[in-house]
Amino acid sequence: MDVNDTGTQQFAATGDDQYVRLADPDLAAYADQYQGEVQELPTYRPTVGCIIPAYNEAETIAGVLDSLLQQTRLPDVIHVIINNSSDDSVEIASHYAGPHKRMTPTGEQETAIYVHDIGKNPDKKVGALNYGYSLVETMDYLLGVDGDTTPEPDAVQHLVDEISSDARIGGISAIYSIDDSALDGWMSKFLIAGQRAQFSAFNMQNLLKGRNMAVLGGQFSIFSTQALRDVLKDSHQRTPWVNDSEVEDSLLSLQIKSAGYLTKISARARAHVGGMTTLRALDAQQVKWNFGAIDLMWPGQRGDTRGQPFHPNLRLRWFEHMSMVLNILTRTMFVLLLAGSLNIHAFVFSPWWLIPPAAAIWLNFRVARSMEFVNRRDYLFALLMVPAESYMVIRMGHFIRAWLKFFSRQQTDNWAAQAKAERGKGVAWLYPFVAFLFIFAVSAAIWLQLPISLRSDILAVGWPILGVITVLQTAWMIMKAMRRYRGFKA
Repeated sequence: MDVNDTGTQQFAATGDDQYVRLADPDLAAYADQYQGEVQELPTYRPTVGCIIPAYNEAETIAGVLDSLLQQTRLPDVIHVIINNSSDDSVEIASHYAGPHKRMTPTGEQETAIYVHDIGKNPDKKVGALNYGYSLVETMDYLLGVDGDTTPEPDAVQHLVDEISSDARIGGISAIYSIDDSALDGWMSKFLIAGQRAQFSAFNMQNLLKGRNMAVLGGQFSIFSTQALRDVLKDSHQRTPWVNDSEVEDSLLSLQIKSAGYLTKISARARAHVGGMTTLRALDAQQVKWNFGAIDLMWPGQRGDTRGQPFHPNLRLRWFEHMSMVLNILTRTMFVLLLAGSLNIHAFVFSPWWLIPPAAAIWLNFRVARSMEFVNRRDYLFALLMVPAESYMVIRMGHFIRAWLKFFSRQQTDNWAAQAKAERGKGVAWLYPFVAFLFIFAVSAAIWLQLPISLRSDILAVGWPILGVITVLQTAWMIMKAMRRYRGFKA
């Protein structure tokens, strides 16, 4: 074996990771230098353009921009698109305008923030999103962020790593939760706890389904601009977001899927979104979401969905709505049958009745435990059952109001209705409760007019029917509660 004058062997790496001996020390030094320089060559860094549509976000926009500037991977550019605002959003955001440098774990990074006040915008958030798209469409990825959403410090890095790892992915949504650290009043705490549980169950459902996401929520999602261009071509649109949809993010997600791309939920990127702290505001938001989903689901309702009620991104929506119908049916039947049984003194308690509530508590507890940022309030919401059941009744009211609104063909601006509700105006949120009281009052009046024998017959038929439905529902809850979460955290 050959050695050099110093008594050491010299080797150089070949292309297939094998090594050959080098007799010349100078050649060996050159090989080492060359290999080091190759390793130091910069790799391609995909470009990310961030757009933030903002409508009266004076209270939150500073926190959103601060959280973006604290990312381990800064967006290459950030555009704040302020529209229809009457508060100090422009003034506050303008303090951040200009270039920014930050030292991150991977070295110094730079970004630039631009603030655009586009004034009166008839298309509202959709118009702001499309305006932002025109500013970043030449970049690799578009990151959409709501004006009240604050991401975890590594959220952008995770989204970029995941979407750039697979060209088939058209968009990825972060895992959403709601920050409940600064709340006043028992009502706001109750509503936020319900929304946190609702988000957690939805997130885990998507994580366990191959991380396939039916809706890339606009709160904090990243999109491939190539996928958006393909959507424009396939759908014959001039802009990615259309102004005639109540749920612009759901429709775009459907179109991305139809263009042959995957829509995913991130495994690790997390963001905290703004929650609704009043019954009025929650009603307006949920009715808008439900109404928009119905608009997409209904066969032939929208020309650009080509009458695809069972599109892969809509099948889950149909299942959710059928589940809500079943929840409404069982709860209404139980209250009416229980009241009827008490009226004729035919009520007999059975310990078996405790199994469905126990299964519900178990499932709610599993949902709470799956949260990444779970706290004592989340556990109490699940274990006490009354809060969770009360929140379900509220959601039932939203669901009914959305379907009635759809069938009545009301031409209302649900975006404006939500903005109005968040300002503390409007009484539409009371309609479901009034309707429930009216139904029970009418049912009681009819019941009291029936002969005792017919009342008994109705109870004899109604309770077994309710029993069968409840058994099936309980079995389904137990199956969901027994699912393994495979390390995922919602």
